[in-house]
Amino acid sequence: MTFAPTPLPPYYAVIFTSLRTEGDNGYGEMAEAMIHLAAQQPGFLGIESAREDLGITVSYWESLDAITAWKRDSDHLAAQRQGRAGWYQSYKVRISRVERDYSFEKG
Repeated sequence: MTFAPTPLPPYYAVIFTSLRTEGDNGYGEMAEAMIHLAAQQPGFLGIESAREDLGITVSYWESLDAITAWKRDSDHLAAQRQGRAGWYQSYKVRISRVERDYSFEKG
């Protein structure tokens, strides 16, 4: 696993935090398809995701317009409907502007 290759700030982050329902029920396949589709969208910068009991996916974007276009993508809208109907117990979306970032890497 690697970090998303983001540019120098500013840029935007969409933070999707979720609690899933039991079982996969096609979720894994759809999640991979959405990552692939998002990567083809203008303004997409990268994605990072982690899941235990609480799932957190952060996607990075060049602009608010790029985020809006992704939210309105017809395949993404279908996945959102399917998620509300069967995959998610609950979720929260937060959109933020990244003003500063820094990193550390051992050795």
